[in-house]
Amino acid sequence: MPRLNVVEPAQATGKTKDLFDGLTKKMGKVVNIFKGMGNSPAALQAYLSMSGALGDGQLAPEDREAVYLAVSQQNGCTYCVSAHTMIAKRAGMTDDQILAIRKFQPQSDKLRALVKFVLRVMETKGFVDDADIAAVRKAGYSDGQIAESVAYIGLATYSNLFNHVFSTPLDFPEAPKL
Repeated sequence: MPRLNVVEPAQATGKTKDLFDGLTKKMGKVVNIFKGMGNSPAALQAYLSMSGALGDGQLAPEDREAVYLAVSQQNGCTYCVSAHTMIAKRAGMTDDQILAIRKFQPQSDKLRALVKFVLRVMETKGFVDDADIAAVRKAGYSDGQIAESVAYIGLATYSNLFNHVFSTPLDFPEAPKL
């Protein structure tokens, strides 16, 4: 049960209505996380703006989903793990690939290096070693992609924490338990 007001699209006004209209046009509906964020147009706009900007970045969809899944799994966010399991499948990833990422052992060496780096950033609060950066570079990631992976950690953490506070109800299938 949500712990904050749920802003239904039919009740939305002002900036929230405008944002919801954009989401409906893009996604076909307004999902529950955004109905909670809709309590603050600024909070919702912040998420959507950052997500949109990063979506135009250098990381491939598979890389973006690997970061989002790893962060959300580490933070225990059932909502985001479930959402990004669905999104990762749409990006062409298999169930086995997704589960491997959630276990922090992606099947490809390149994704394994990225997930390891993401976990190190989280574990050290960003105070990674030079060797951590060298390893993700050696795997084939550019400095721009490394910067974007850190930004995705922030975006995923924001949505994870928001879902924990809001107690966001799932509006799509729950990801398999590990």
